Amino acid sequence: MTGSPFDAWYVPGWVEPPAGPDRLQGPFPLRLPGGDAEWVRKLVIGLHERRETLLRRPVVSIVSALGSVGARLLDPEDLLRAEALDLLPGSAGLSAPMAAAVLDGMASDWTTDRLTGLLTAEFPDPDVLDAFARGRHGRLRAMSPGVCVQIVAGSVPGVGVTALVRSLLTKAPTLLKPGRGDVVLPVLFARALMESDPDLGKAVAVVYWPRAQAELEAAALRGAGVVVAYGGDEAVRSVRDRTPVSVQFVPYHHRVSFGVVGRDALAPARIHRTASEAAGAVAFFDQRGCVSPHVLYVEEGGHHDAEDFGRALASALAILESNLPGGRLESGEGARLQQERGSAELRAAAGLGVVVFHGGAASWTVVCDPEADFEPLCTGRFVRLRSVSDVRQVPSLVSPLAGHLQTAGVAGCGGRLTGLAEELARVGVTRVAALPDVPFPPPWWHHDGSGPLTSLVRWVDLAG
Repeated sequence: MTGSPFDAWYVPGWVEPPAGPDRLQGPFPLRLPGGDAEWVRKLVIGLHERRETLLRRPVVSIVSALGSVGARLLDPEDLLRAEALDLLPGSAGLSAPMAAAVLDGMASDWTTDRLTGLLTAEFPDPDVLDAFARGRHGRLRAMSPGVCVQIVAGSVPGVGVTALVRSLLTKAPTLLKPGRGDVVLPVLFARALMESDPDLGKAVAVVYWPRAQAELEAAALRGAGVVVAYGGDEAVRSVRDRTPVSVQFVPYHHRVSFGVVGRDALAPARIHRTASEAAGAVAFFDQRGCVSPHVLYVEEGGHHDAEDFGRALASALAILESNLPGGRLESGEGARLQQERGSAELRAAAGLGVVVFHGGAASWTVVCDPEADFEPLCTGRFVRLRSVSDVRQVPSLVSPLAGHLQTAGVAGCGGRLTGLAEELARVGVTRVAALPDVPFPPPWWHHDGSGPLTSLVRWVDLAG
């Protein structure tokens, strides 16, 4: 990125952004709006006044408008995509090739076809978003409760746009507060939406503020009809505690993911393909995503053991590093990475059965440890491998983290997969997917176990 700091906001034309002198320095400097709590209060009131326009609008036309912007971000000839790819590496700390791959993976879910699939998965009859429609026990209406305030973490770029798209599909005017690492895409998306569809663009505001400006967040929460919060447990709890009790609240708190490699995936003809698939799951988002697996449980009894698989995984990660290199680590992340590598190497030297492979200056690290705990330790493509005698042991091993489990990436489980998925579901896993599908869930997935759109609406029954 060159030139002046990036403006960390988009507000519709009916409100004047108070351009303050405040800036956040760093690898990607931001210029902040100079608004105070009263400005945020007026912004939310103005968004609420756009609600009636959205309620009168057919949902299929909203899908079309959103999908057209998503398509632009996938078009290699479009200037919107070019601007996003210019800004994303610096803003999100990703390498340029990884930024392009992440944009492709995220934006593919913002196209008309994928959004239509999401809508019909959530609402078998999407007409319930436009008017009362016939249901199984009478007529039903899915109603937006009012302004949707989305407070999003900044660990993975694109999550903010997904949040924005979801609430607009339910016809909720939206104020999005992105995390610092995810400012660029929501601002660019909102600007493009305003250019192509001013009526929809006027129902959106994207405003970043630092955590220290809690009074801005409080003003937004007081005017919300529904609040969605992404982030760590403490951050989500703080938002929930400050949200009025009468306001619908949707939490997406800290989640962790892992992988299960069955013995069938360790056959000579499959082990390198499995390792390549696992490497992709580990490397995407540089281990920052809630879908990123931090531990892989490798079943014994196959042609190859966990150490063989660790060696193949290390080779796959090294190849991936040349094609999709890891991004920038913050100083604390880099120190933690070196600490964990050093600790593992000491355990290896002590004859505890630990084997370590790593990329030196590159962040990828594979630790084969027979006693590996399931503990997400750091970013930077760091993964532990633990042997299990049978994949059916895995549910009991991950159960201590039941309230935070999300995705289980699987390979080589064959006819045992359904039974394994049942046991994983019982301990709290909300998604079981093949390893290649781990990084990018489809838009209609039940996010952390709930419908991504139905959680945002208020249902109204009309008897008779």
